[in-house]
Amino acid sequence: MRYFIELSYNGKSFHGWQNQPNAITVQSIVEDALSKLLSNDISIVGAGRTDTGVHAQQMFAHFDSNQIDCEIITFKLNSFLPKTIAIHNIFEVSENAHARFDALSRSYIYRISKVKDVFEFDNAYYFKNTLDVNLMNSACRILFDYKDFKCFSRTHTDVKTYNCKIMEAKWNEVDNELHFHIKADRFLRNMVRAIVGTMLDIGTKKIEVSKLHEIIESRDRSQAGASAPAHGLYLSKIEYSKEIIG
Repeated sequence: MRYFIELSYNGKSFHGWQNQPNAITVQSIVEDALSKLLSNDISIVGAGRTDTGVHAQQMFAHFDSNQIDCEIITFKLNSFLPKTIAIHNIFEVSENAHARFDALSRSYIYRISKVKDVFEFDNAYYFKNTLDVNLMNSACRILFDYKDFKCFSRTHTDVKTYNCKIMEAKWNEVDNELHFHIKADRFLRNMVRAIVGTMLDIGTKKIEVSKLHEIIESRDRSQAGASAPAHGLYLSKIEYSKEIIG
């Protein structure tokens, strides 16, 4: 039987989501806990992968097992797992449902703090310089004109295409923070952090908004801005069809 698991995690203490040799990852910790609870080797497949230090407000993964009591396993998992990982739900899905390939969209939020907040320095990127949010939102609108975002992808990434369909991109002011919201059918590795870094160059008027056209069309990562720090980035939502998640 196949099950979906919904979880969230603070990425600070993990080397990302995906299993890596000699590194502590979210996937490895959850797999280990599930395997012990179910007395069987359990492998989980995530809806995507987050890099070292990146957080997830919502992540989905699937695993196969004999029939289980989802409510009891959810409770026991939360007792097993560290405080940086929370299991919100486990539910049965069809045998061919796939956490990664069936996802319709993924959304991220990047948090920038405009003030030096001693309680939030691990959760939002403190950016000292003044940012022109109007310019940054003008740059957001340019993203909708393109599909190929190789310029924002980590180099030497093994992907068949650099095409992504961006569905939402905007900056909002929330109290003493700026939040960048972006939604797409898929994301390339490091893509959101590279976009944010480029937007910061635009917001500080280091480069003009129109320069973004040239950057994207170059398909050259070195032309885009530096990647924004990982600790400000959150995978915020993953959407599926109602047939999978009613």
